[in-house]
Amino acid sequence: MLFDQALAGNGAFAGRIGLVIVIILAFRTLSLLFGILFGTIIAKLAAKVAFDLKAAVFTSLQRLSLDFFMRRQTGQLMTRVNNDAQELQYFFVDGLSYFIVNAMNIIGIIAVLLWMDWRLTLICLLPMPLVFWLVRTAFPKLWRLSWRRHRKVSALNSIISDSVRGSRVVKAFGKEQVEIGRFQQANDAFSGAEQRFNKWSGTVFPILNFLTQAGGILIWAFGGWYVMQGRMSFGSVLTFVNYMMMLYGPIQFMNNIIGWWSNCMAAAQRIFEIQDAVPSVAERPGAVSLVTMKGDIEIDNVSFGYEPNKPILKQVSLRARPGQMIGVVGHSGAGKSTLVNLVSRLYDVTAGEIRIDGVNVKELSVASLRRHIGIVSQDIYVFTGTIAENIAYADPDCQMEDILHAAKIANAHDFIQKLPDGYDTEIGSGGYSLSGGEKQRLSIARAVLHNPKVLILDEATASLDTETELQIQEALDSLVKGRTTIAIAHRLSTLRQADYLVVMDKGAVVEAGTHDQLMAREGIYRELVRKHDEALKMKGEIIA
Repeated sequence: MLFDQALAGNGAFAGRIGLVIVIILAFRTLSLLFGILFGTIIAKLAAKVAFDLKAAVFTSLQRLSLDFFMRRQTGQLMTRVNNDAQELQYFFVDGLSYFIVNAMNIIGIIAVLLWMDWRLTLICLLPMPLVFWLVRTAFPKLWRLSWRRHRKVSALNSIISDSVRGSRVVKAFGKEQVEIGRFQQANDAFSGAEQRFNKWSGTVFPILNFLTQAGGILIWAFGGWYVMQGRMSFGSVLTFVNYMMMLYGPIQFMNNIIGWWSNCMAAAQRIFEIQDAVPSVAERPGAVSLVTMKGDIEIDNVSFGYEPNKPILKQVSLRARPGQMIGVVGHSGAGKSTLVNLVSRLYDVTAGEIRIDGVNVKELSVASLRRHIGIVSQDIYVFTGTIAENIAYADPDCQMEDILHAAKIANAHDFIQKLPDGYDTEIGSGGYSLSGGEKQRLSIARAVLHNPKVLILDEATASLDTETELQIQEALDSLVKGRTTIAIAHRLSTLRQADYLVVMDKGAVVEAGTHDQLMAREGIYRELVRKHDEALKMKGEIIA
């Protein structure tokens, strides 16, 4: 219209340059409006896709069993939640939508080109078979390199996470240079993987772009020849070339999407690994939900191992009747903590049964089981937030009066009031740093607020000094009343209120009975008591 009619003075638009320009501006404006609309929709979609992906991955992580997390590093899981979800978001938001738009452009432009001159169109598409062959060859290589890059960045994130979380140990042993060396090694490995990926993609994509643009050069050659022969007007050749220029963008996008696709597929496979993972501790269909629990625990010939053919527990049996306190003692590595983990069903037994109120724990719903079991462990984790929020973790809907009551029972109220903002003091990452004993008392306050029917004390006073231990022991004495309690302790004084004692050694129950009964025997328990008394005596002499 512009060259062959308006400027040449022929046809319906002869001399009407202004009208042609107005028509061009109108279509450009229409294109701009659709572009703005498209960008607005994509912006909303991007946020929603990122939210849904990360929520899906995190939700899948929460339903998996404890052994899944024990076998993986924190940095690796963080990479999957953040980076892999981001990769999928980029593809589905910036990749797939533009892929559809560009595919429609390619189809539409090629249709117009074929209508204008099918011979020239076939000439400009001559390099396409070579492009497709290169894509088919490059795709698997890029996928493998993307996988390798992900593994290296996961290892790098894990080292960063370990170093930051274990900064106290690093400083205590003066291992800063060692950590720098570990980081540099992992960083170098990631840099190498990144360079190999970038070199490959940096070689393949320019070649692809050159091949796709070679069609334009052919159009100038053959189109110019057509004009010289009078078989095509100059305006038609320019129009053809402009359509070819419009085609380069979508084709170049299709070339670039290969790299996105390889990254996306690798990220999707890692995410699906989490999504499709089957928890080792799974709730059975029609699981029994206990509204109330008496606390009658029966462990019947239980065997368990974290790995096949490596048993930790061997045919362990014991009975805790409602309201009883059972003490479990033994050397380190005897399987005491493993036993209580099985009672709360953090792991499932390999053989035998654990029954609560006569029902196998495998038949109980996980929610109802955990609702009636409280754990005070030697491994205390403080969440980022306030003191009140940490105590209320067991019952987020509780009132402030309940938090105060729980803190007083745990003998935590006095030290909390002395903190800068009392119960509103921020603790955890970047907040106020609590001592081991203070964290332990917060853990006990959580258990008080949880108000369980079955209480598990796993070295509950391990981090406390003698004076604080006496205070906590008073709190525990009132806490265990009316509850079935299984208590593990190296400090045998902690178990003075136990109704029954079980002695474990190398994963088996070797002695059982009351304190007096076990002291009457020449066994492991008596030897443990003797060593404990000697240690206390030595400690008293040192203090004196």
